[in-house]
This record gives sequence, structure tokens and C-alpha cells, in this order.
Amino acid sequence: MKGAADTYQGRGLIADPIHQYILYTRPGGIPGEATEQDLIDTSWVQRLRRVPQLQSARWVYPSAEHSRFQHSLGAMHLAGRLAQQLYPSLRAIFPDAPSPALIEELLRTAGLLHDVGHGPFGHFFDDNFLVDYDLTHELVGQRIIREELADIVRNLRRSPGGAFNAGEAIDPEWICYLMGKTYTQPLESHPRWLPFLKPLLSGVFTADNMDYVLRDSYMCGVAVGPIDIERIIYYVFFSEKGLTLDRGGLQAFTMFLNARFYMYTNVYYHRTTRGIDLHLKEIFRDTMRIAFPYDLRKELHPYLHLTEWTLLEDVGKWHDADDPDKKRLGAEWRHVLDRKLKWRMSHEVVLDLFEPRRGHAFLDADTVEKRVKSFLPPALKHFPFKIDMALQDPRPLNPLKMGDRQIYVYDSSTKRVSEEPLTEILKYLPGKVAQCRIFAMDHEHDAELAHALERALGDEPPSVTTNV
Repeated sequence: MKGAADTYQGRGLIADPIHQYILYTRPGGIPGEATEQDLIDTSWVQRLRRVPQLQSARWVYPSAEHSRFQHSLGAMHLAGRLAQQLYPSLRAIFPDAPSPALIEELLRTAGLLHDVGHGPFGHFFDDNFLVDYDLTHELVGQRIIREELADIVRNLRRSPGGAFNAGEAIDPEWICYLMGKTYTQPLESHPRWLPFLKPLLSGVFTADNMDYVLRDSYMCGVAVGPIDIERIIYYVFFSEKGLTLDRGGLQAFTMFLNARFYMYTNVYYHRTTRGIDLHLKEIFRDTMRIAFPYDLRKELHPYLHLTEWTLLEDVGKWHDADDPDKKRLGAEWRHVLDRKLKWRMSHEVVLDLFEPRRGHAFLDADTVEKRVKSFLPPALKHFPFKIDMALQDPRPLNPLKMGDRQIYVYDSSTKRVSEEPLTEILKYLPGKVAQCRIFAMDHEHDAELAHALERALGDEPPSVTTNV
């Protein structure tokens, strides 16, 4: 019986509503060895339990209370699935590639840690706090990996699929490269096979976005249509050129991009979500100066204790503070916490920016705001309103020039690998979309605001308009 019982030694299961069960490595009695459980149980990864996945959308979708921690486990699982599928073709191109267990564990660890640098309110935190220090959550995450988690990563010796070959180890810098959209060139010391793995964590279909589209739609209760992850994984392999999708997987790939597009228009960029963010923008920088008086370029440790939980508990008491700045900000935060919306959408115009009309350059939010003011009736010249421009790229703007995130298509009838079929299959998705919305504090002047916005965006009527 001992041989059969050994199957479970050093491995465990995590129940998950999206992937059913996620296998992970745990201590198995090998001295000096680190495992995925050791990494998961660090303060930095556990911190992600207190950073919600969907920031302001939680005030729109009541069931969307899942965290970056759950998503990171899901990304780890899918990265491992991709590694198992891709290893034979990677080894065929790079005979000197390391063991399948190391490749699997490298991708799983990158999936687990790709969001470790996120702060409260996720990407909003990047745009309204970290940007002032020339930082992103990825740069912060890379520093956490290098300074706090590197020793555990170096001591990993196996994946759920098996043990590394003797003498093999994961370099933490490989993970920093794979997860970083700004870290586009591998170092000279990096192995030749490493750039082939980059699109799996930073590209068009990744372990990251395949998990979040599935997980976020499920947790929000939003029906997005079929998402056939199994088919995408089955039809992906490495050719001499890089990450390649067999033609048999193209329709599933397009369906996935459509589902992701739907999540942006209906969840991530929901009108109420964006309205709450407009309110938060007015108070966030002043709030952070009081709540987090540290420079993350110098001091990393205080970040361990900055989560959405700590921030919201803190600011929720400020309305009773003696300090006038805290009291003023606290009153605003009470409105946010009690979901008393300050900004409500008056009108929306959806613009396809991939092929802008001749003579019409893309207008940013500030320019649109000035133009709207010029088109408002004299009585409304000083009426308070806000313009929000929610931008998204449902597909690569140029599918033939995606840099280190390039993917290719294989046609079995011609035995040819190229990127050209992507332009054919992706032409049914818009290349770049802006949801331009005008917000006011009430709906009294929606008609005038809508008319001014339409005029501000151009003489011709937009192809798609909605009014709420």
C-alpha cells in the first residue's frame, strides 16, 4: 500500500468553483525543499486575500466579492495546464530545455505571483497613486519577488507533475521577465527558450486573462456566452516562430476575445463603476497622502499592510475626525461606502477608434469636456459635469506586430505557420473602442448634455449610441 499512498505525498487539492480542483505541492519530507504551499502561505501572497479582484464593480455586482488571491490560484492552475500541453513542442525546438517539471513550475509560479504587487482598487491604484512615483503594480510585484520571495522560488524542486532534474532551479528573474509587460527584452543570461513562454503570461490569451474572464463572469452572475478554454489549450503549441494556434482553435479563440470584450463593456467599464471611479479620483490622492505617507521606491515593507480592507476601515472613520482634511475626505468616503452615487450617467457614445473618420483625430476626455461646454446652452455654461473615456483594445491593433507577445496560426492543409490569418479572423472584432460618457449629479439636463456630447464628438452621428 505504501506505493499507492505515496501518490498523495507532498501534494494537495484546493476546491475551486471555476476549475473544480487545483492541485498544488506541499511539504513532503524533503529537507531544504520549498513548495507552492510555502509560497502561497507567505504574507505577501496571503495579502491578496484582502485585495478584491473587481475594485469599484463590487458596488454594482453584489456577488463579486472574490479576491486577487483566488484569481492568482486560478492563473497558477491554467499556467500549469498550458505548460503540460506545450512542453513536447518546446523540447522539440529547444533540445536543451529543462525538465517538464521545471517548465510547469516556472509557469505556475509566474501565474501565482503575477498580481502580487497590486494595491487597493487594483488598476485604479496604478493610475491614481503609483503613477506619481513612476511605478506600476508589476514593478512593485517584481521587487517583492526579488527582495521577499526569491529564496523560496530558488528552493522549489518539483511541480505537481514531478521532480525537477538534478541541479535544476528556477531563477526568480525569469518570473519577473514573464510577468512584466514593460520588461520586454530578455537578459543575455536568460535561456533561449524563455521568451517563447512570455505570451502565456503577457499576451492576447494568457493564464491570467483566461482565468479572470471565467472567474469574474461567474462571480458577477453575468452570462458571457461560451468560453471554450479546453479547446484553446488543446490547439496551442510552439512552432519555430513562437506560440502558435492551430486553425482548429481559432473560433474558440475569437469567442474568448468576444467574451472578454463583453466583460469590459458590461462589468469592468459599467457606467456605475466608472461613475464611482470619477468620485474616487477627486479624493484618492489626498486620501493616500494621509493613509500611506511612504515612498514605495524606498520603503516596501509598509505596503504589506496596505490593502482594500485596511484602507476602507481607516477612511470609514474619518468623518468623525478632528483633523479638517480627514473630516472633509471622510464625508466623501462615507458617500462611497454607503453607495450614495455622486455622478450619474447622462449619455453614452460608443466610438470605434480603429478606423477614425477622416479629419477626426481621437479626442481625449479633457478636450471633449471643453468642446461640450462650448455646445451647452448659456444657462448651463457652469453646470457641473464630467467626461469619462473608457478605452479598450478587444484585439491587437496590429495582429502582425505584437512584439514579444506575438502569436501565430498553423494551417495543416498548407503546413504553413504565419501571423496573417489573425487579420482575417479578428476583423470581426473592433480594434479599439472608447465608451465616451457624460456624467452629472442628477438627470435633470440629460437631453441638453446628450446633444452637446454628440456635437462635441463630431458632425456625423456616431454609429452606435445608447441612452440610459
